[in-house]
Amino acid sequence: MRFFVAAFMFVASLFPVGALADDAKGTITKIDEDNSTITLDDGKVYKLPGEFDLSVIEQGMKVTLMFDVVNKERFITDIEEATE
Repeated sequence: MRFFVAAFMFVASLFPVGALADDAKGTITKIDEDNSTITLDDGKVYKLPGEFDLSVIEQGMKVTLMFDVVNKERFITDIEEATE
């Protein structure tokens, strides 16, 4: 029985607590350099990674994002220009 409990705890520890991964596509409508965020045309705000080079994005650019949700905030883990 202890083996099963230990195995369950090990597997459960592999999953991040409170973080959900997701993706989004859209057009950048706002870039907030002071808060390191961007807003897409869906109205949602996404936090850019630290030390992000803002010169590679611009308002009106179509992007695809991968992000994690932590405490109701969306943290971008990957951003690419959409090829549509």
